[in-house]
Amino acid sequence: MTGSRRTRTSSSVLPRPLRATLLSAGALAACASIAVGCGVIPGTTGGSGDDSVTVMTWAPEKTAATNKPGMPAMAKAYARWVNAHGGINGHPLKVLTCNDHNDAVFAAQCAQRAAKENVVAVVGSYSQHSRDFLAPLESAGIPYIGGYGVTDDEFTSPLSYPVNGGEPALLAGLGEQLGKNCGPVALIRPDTIAGDQLPVLLDSGLKSRAHSAAADQRAAEDATEYARQTQQALTHATSDPAERGCVVPALGDRTDTFMDSFRRDRQNYPKVSTGTVLGSVDQSLIDATGGKSSPYEGSYVTGWYPTSNDSRWDQMRSVIKEQAFGDNRIDPADAGVQTTWIAYTVLKAVIESLGDQKVTSLAIRRALDNGLKVTTGGLTPTLSWRFEDLIAAVDFPRLVNADVTFQVVRQGLLTSERRGFVNVSRTLENAD
Repeated sequence: MTGSRRTRTSSSVLPRPLRATLLSAGALAACASIAVGCGVIPGTTGGSGDDSVTVMTWAPEKTAATNKPGMPAMAKAYARWVNAHGGINGHPLKVLTCNDHNDAVFAAQCAQRAAKENVVAVVGSYSQHSRDFLAPLESAGIPYIGGYGVTDDEFTSPLSYPVNGGEPALLAGLGEQLGKNCGPVALIRPDTIAGDQLPVLLDSGLKSRAHSAAADQRAAEDATEYARQTQQALTHATSDPAERGCVVPALGDRTDTFMDSFRRDRQNYPKVSTGTVLGSVDQSLIDATGGKSSPYEGSYVTGWYPTSNDSRWDQMRSVIKEQAFGDNRIDPADAGVQTTWIAYTVLKAVIESLGDQKVTSLAIRRALDNGLKVTTGGLTPTLSWRFEDLIAAVDFPRLVNADVTFQVVRQGLLTSERRGFVNVSRTLENAD
């Protein structure tokens, strides 16, 4: 997430979600009155001068930290699929992609390019630099549909339409899952602004199970080894001989690097369990690190969606097979790929709901703000972004889907620990 928690002032007399909504509504109203300056009423569909709809998907690629190349690749495959079957409501779909390089300057440039190209939405994307990309999008009136949820600002901006509960829901859910299964808990997370929020959220879940707070250990997200961190984590997790502790690496793509060190060092300590969230581990990583003999065996894992072998993913798998067979960037078990699929499902529903209306960024926002309900084949609850659909979490006023799934690695496979979804709204509302 994007940094320290926002401070409250003594002059703030309205609840934060209401204040944010009223201020945002005022800003958008002002933009509507000077449409040319705010860029909210493009003159053409997708800025192309024809009947096509142009959107953008961005994510970091080929960096030393977290990479999500499958997200723009999935977006391109989705466009090829819908265009091969007549487009969306007769509109050809054009997808622009951008590499944000895990860098604030590049993230802002991606957003500026989206505005210059008159895209009608940014869909199914990942970036840690929301403060840099949201300002250009808001100025241009471009909705941000289905971001990965790695930053706080994705859950506060009035132009953001999240499809999952992001890192807040995952960490709160993991805290609940570990609170009933673990003794002392050690969290290893990035020493970044985005990582600063993780212990607060994990602790909120632990607290809901009357569990003590986790030990918070910071680590460089681009380190090549984590021996010091693994030893500190193991020391804390084994500090109570009466209970089996848990070590929680939440380092994105570097989680596997941490586990290399952990695998070596754990032999010198009493047994501990591990826990993490999807995005830091997935089925392909488990397979690549030994399957049944993987260091993730027995790990508790919290995700947003059903397990990757669930039949509800069959259509996405069919599209990948039809339009991206052999593209090894697209892993159907990757949470980023899954989020992009769901985000484009929302886009398709919105465009279809417009009927004969011109597809513009303003028309898309109005449809979403006015209560359009989107079903995703059971991959999420029905999604809707009306004010009354928002949960009452003060710091996440745009969060509408607080459902997570509890999973565990058994015999080398991610399997459901608990049937169905677990709603963590109350835990998020009580996060301090």
